[in-house]
Amino acid sequence: MAKGIWVFAEQLGGQVKKVTFELLTEGRKAADQLGEELCAVLVGKDVAGLAESLGEYGADKVYVVDNAALENYTTDGYTNVVADLIKQYEPSAFLLGCTVTGRDLAAQVAQRLQTGLMTDCTGMEIADGQLIFTRPLYAGKVFVKAACPEARPVMATIRPNTFAAVANPKAAEVVKVDANAGDIRQVIKDIVRQVSERPELTEADIIVSGGRGMKGPENFKILEELADVLGAAVGASRAAVDAGWVPHSFQVGQTGKTVSPVLYIACGISGAIQHLAGMSSAKCIVAINKDEEANIFKVADYGIVGDLFEVVPILKEELKKVLA
Repeated sequence: MAKGIWVFAEQLGGQVKKVTFELLTEGRKAADQLGEELCAVLVGKDVAGLAESLGEYGADKVYVVDNAALENYTTDGYTNVVADLIKQYEPSAFLLGCTVTGRDLAAQVAQRLQTGLMTDCTGMEIADGQLIFTRPLYAGKVFVKAACPEARPVMATIRPNTFAAVANPKAAEVVKVDANAGDIRQVIKDIVRQVSERPELTEADIIVSGGRGMKGPENFKILEELADVLGAAVGASRAAVDAGWVPHSFQVGQTGKTVSPVLYIACGISGAIQHLAGMSSAKCIVAINKDEEANIFKVADYGIVGDLFEVVPILKEELKKVLA
């Protein structure tokens, strides 16, 4: 019989992603309600030292797959070891962060196991002994509650920042697994990482984004200054990216990154449906736009009708005083 709530412990460069701790926190609640254990799956090279941090957020057990062939994420290698592990232990649920890695791995593992997968979820609850997931559809215009009543394990990818990460220390049992990575068709020739002191866009609690209203790449400096005051990440709409003002890695929206920050500040962004699809699940949205008819104001919790080049510097200075 399938038993246990599992969480994929995504890590990069020896650092566990924040979304992992968020999923462990919520997974702990679900495991307690269902009377099951909470387990984390940690894959990589020389990653055993990260197991203790997973126990800090409620994991009863951590399966560690340590293999030199798994130092960097590859679709084939990680799918092979994770799918085999699930077949061996038969958990009832497997949760992953809705990240680039999480989405890729979840799809491959679900196909390999022929099980159900709920993607891009923004909520999780239990009803009648079943895990129920909330998913946005039609660019966030409607939300559905979905379940997988028969196939096991139930699988879901959940957006970062959907849940709060709350420490709940456990003396997690560490189970070292000697797994075969199998044939890996992907060849990693080089890894290029952007170095920034700002938080990663998909995991940031606060995001300051700019759109066509920024009028040029040189004007993103005022957003960066505001972001530095708030400890925020900087994002952009597709219009700003297509214009070549900022890299594609900044893009928020249907063809960019999906984010769920606590605070999203949209500056000079009209609010096209493609952009709203990537940020409408933010806890609080502040819009700054000189066009009072801009669509962004329909989803904003707070709106400022005005010239962003006047509003943003004032906002920055006032926040400096408050946060000093």
